[in-house]
Amino acid sequence: MRPPEVALAAALVALAAVFGGAAAAFPAALTLERALPHRGVPAEHLRERDRARHKGRGLLGGGPAVAGVVDFPVEGSANPYMVGLYFTRVKLGNPAKEYFVQIDTGSDILWVACSPCTGCPTSSGLNIQLEFFNPDSSSTSSRIPCSDDRCTAALQTGEALCQPSDSPSSPCGYTFTYGDGSGTSGYYVSDTMYFDTVMGNEQTANSSASVVFGCSNSQSGDLMKTDRAVDGIFGFGQHELSVISQLYSLGVSPKTFSHCLKGSDNGGGILVLGEIVEPGLVFTPLVPSQPHYNLYLESIAVSGQKLPIDSSLFATSNTQGTIVDSGTTLVYLVDGAYDPFISAIAAAVSPSARSVVSKGTQCFVTSGSVDSSFPTATLYFKGGVAMTVKPENYLLQQATSDNNVLWCIGWQRSQGITILGDLVLKEKIFVYDLGNMRMGWADYDCSLSVNVTSSSGKNQYVNTGQFDVNGSPRHYSGLVPTGVAVALVHMLIFGAIFSR
Repeated sequence: MRPPEVALAAALVALAAVFGGAAAAFPAALTLERALPHRGVPAEHLRERDRARHKGRGLLGGGPAVAGVVDFPVEGSANPYMVGLYFTRVKLGNPAKEYFVQIDTGSDILWVACSPCTGCPTSSGLNIQLEFFNPDSSSTSSRIPCSDDRCTAALQTGEALCQPSDSPSSPCGYTFTYGDGSGTSGYYVSDTMYFDTVMGNEQTANSSASVVFGCSNSQSGDLMKTDRAVDGIFGFGQHELSVISQLYSLGVSPKTFSHCLKGSDNGGGILVLGEIVEPGLVFTPLVPSQPHYNLYLESIAVSGQKLPIDSSLFATSNTQGTIVDSGTTLVYLVDGAYDPFISAIAAAVSPSARSVVSKGTQCFVTSGSVDSSFPTATLYFKGGVAMTVKPENYLLQQATSDNNVLWCIGWQRSQGITILGDLVLKEKIFVYDLGNMRMGWADYDCSLSVNVTSSSGKNQYVNTGQFDVNGSPRHYSGLVPTGVAVALVHMLIFGAIFSR
């Protein structure tokens, strides 16, 4: 028998021959695509991705009443054989150009690569055309100086950089470093952003507003890689320079945003600046004066039985608390609550599910359906508000053999902070009601249309159709690359488990 590495290489060559000509044929553009690879991807890879997606945020400032609901077209794929991330398209400048930017609810600033830029990719494995913003080529662009009040506010939150020796006319700069060591630096500009405003009868209107965003002239670390390169990052945080805050203060959009993430491999869903309306929504307060979207988690139950967990483990402080973050792939449960949760799941699984431990992770092999083989958990928040956690919200499908499926716990142990990421957020409507400092959710089939409303009380419907700002279909080609190798590695690793 050939050694595993030789077999893997041969398999990759064969797959390259099979998929090489078909990779460009994948149409994957949806209104919202979520790239959460549920199958064949080891948890350590997902944990590493999550480490790069956390950054502090402040509270949203006040502003006038809003005019309507803003719908951002968002693309990507959750297919396990494709590179996974969320990204949306934004139009900036005059003449307007379109830029693909990764969605990140863990940071605040919208920034795009500018010309010239050191370390910025010039091509992308996502088969999208990368662009470089040039403020000198836009008739409506202006650089933000250190003397600008907006720069002064950003200096106080650590999202701007001006040296004491700088003159008042010096550019207002920034430097952001992410958890994996990658980073970007540049300066702030003001220019026109174009977007869709949802009108009645499922129609949209082209709208625009002048916003401040970052002009990146240097990138490092993973931001330099081409496999899943985009033009920048779109922060959906709460500071004054976030696009959410800016559009609200201009009276363009509400002090609320919502999303509904599809749980299928193809991803999909909806993301709007506005409130999704659903009769089943329940609300719990946000913890005030926090840099993230913190909630008051009080207890956890499995199969209706509350676990023996000290509730003080979930209390909010500088070193602990519970955060909802759609930019995080997995779920991170505070140490002290993790072991009771895993033990309760293992004790409640169907007798047909065989328990195995792989690299310290609790896994199960079963031929039954996931819903019939595993228990449902419940998270309880302040006010007695419950969040249902179905088996697919805490399990990752790692491999299959005949009728057997290897499921592994996707929740990870955390030292202090509990983070509720995409794994638990999928197939739920989430409403971030920042005006009333509360968050709401409801179980929902996110492939369906949703009813949305602004503070004016007017309701419209938004669906998951594949449309650009002009209403015409738009697709991009996907890759088969790294996920294939990862899936094959897991087939080799877990082959012995299935053959027992």
